[in-house]
Amino acid sequence: MAGYKIAILISGRGSNMAALIEACQTEGFPAKVALVLSNRPNAPGLTLAQAAKIPTRIIQHGEFESREAFDAVMTEALTDAGVRLICLAGFMRLLSAEFCQHWRDSIINIHPSLLPAFKGLRVHERMLDAGVQIAGCTVHYVRPAMDEGPILVQAAVPIAADDTPDSLAARILEQEHLIYPMAVRMIAEGRARPAGGMVAIKNYNLPAQSLINPPLA
Repeated sequence: MAGYKIAILISGRGSNMAALIEACQTEGFPAKVALVLSNRPNAPGLTLAQAAKIPTRIIQHGEFESREAFDAVMTEALTDAGVRLICLAGFMRLLSAEFCQHWRDSIINIHPSLLPAFKGLRVHERMLDAGVQIAGCTVHYVRPAMDEGPILVQAAVPIAADDTPDSLAARILEQEHLIYPMAVRMIAEGRARPAGGMVAIKNYNLPAQSLINPPLA
């Protein structure tokens, strides 16, 4: 199992990347990070990956005439690294339909909302503006359309009356760091696979408790 190689694609600080690296370095974890790839040479996450002695690669999207040409070079780098699963962690590029099809069911992403609600950007601000009581985050398989694809794992986070976009983002990020490694583990162990528009999970048990916000008196 330890030979199950993943790649992490970043554009910035790589907070979720750090959580995945830490998990993969834990004894008994069924996957390892074979490559961290960034489209930005100054992404802070590259320094962290290099400190963890993980191979890194910079492929600058601005050097290519089209998204397809950029994605083709990424595919070459990922294939050379023997990658089986691609984890997007703050990778600020839309992927081409060709790339998504080539790696179909082998790309996952984490998004700071309970998809399919609140796709796109400015998620925390939009949730507060909408007045919802429960926020969260989602790990999902990637499809060509933004923030679409079968859902692997979700975590629910209650919204406080005095939350700001920053305070809500910080609490959701804590859960992101938990569920992203969980999703990778399930895939690497062969416990999760896409089935139509959903994900089939082996040995699934319904959680015993529900989250109610505001809580019951």
